[in-house]
Amino acid sequence: MKWRQTNRLLLLLLPACAFLLLAGGSLSLAFMESVRGEGGFTWAYYSSLFGRQELIDSLLYSILITLSSTFVSLAAGWLIVRSFYQYIDGNGKWMVWIPMLFPHFVWGYFVLLLLGQSGLISTFLVQTGLLEDRTLFPVLVQDQSGVGIFITYVWKEIPFVILMLLPVYLQLPKQFKEVNAVLGGSGADWFKTVEWPWVKPVMFETSLIVSAFVFTAYEVPGLLGVSYPQMTPVLAYEWFYSAAQDERTMAFTLLMFVALIFGTMALAGFALMNKRRMLLSKSSHRY
Repeated sequence: MKWRQTNRLLLLLLPACAFLLLAGGSLSLAFMESVRGEGGFTWAYYSSLFGRQELIDSLLYSILITLSSTFVSLAAGWLIVRSFYQYIDGNGKWMVWIPMLFPHFVWGYFVLLLLGQSGLISTFLVQTGLLEDRTLFPVLVQDQSGVGIFITYVWKEIPFVILMLLPVYLQLPKQFKEVNAVLGGSGADWFKTVEWPWVKPVMFETSLIVSAFVFTAYEVPGLLGVSYPQMTPVLAYEWFYSAAQDERTMAFTLLMFVALIFGTMALAGFALMNKRRMLLSKSSHRY
């Protein structure tokens, strides 16, 4: 018991250390595979990575879907939280968790059942006479524009954004609004000086989590995507299971490149936001 009390901090850090060890080991193995050539160590796969047109098209396609779905999810979730957080009591918070019970693949399957040309909506329109034939229903899933993928991610990530932002707004000190009113501040002043600095760190973290997941997840574009263009994780999956050893190595190279980009963004963003969060935390304890 005495040893446990003395080393309590070490025990609490063990799960985090185990996670970092697994993640670091996986990245190390992936990097070793990405620089392994027939003659030994080589950077050739990194230098030739962007020489493949299919990868360029895949990256542009993935970036477009990632940015658009992340922006719409953040905007819609933020608007919902700002409008209704004052009316949510302790017993109503559990309702936010309900959409989180369904994984992305199940959500994507719902979209396929609803919006496919042979789905529920098209069938209903045909049976009611509003549509002559199912083939006249617009192609919204498994289309080259990625509409089905976009709808799935927006539909699924809005509850996640609400889940992330709701505690932030519930912890927003009410004294700040009273001070703003006493000083004659307007709604714009309240947003600029209090609300936005308060939620900006969590907004950044949420946007990073959503964008990283959308850009790297396989199941939704694998279910609702097309053979060309493909999102980056689908392309990496096909390279990895290709019969050619070079494409397998290119898959590891692509994964390392994506991990480097998002890792750099996360470290830089957290370094900038952490200082602001500490200042806001200190200021909130003064009231």
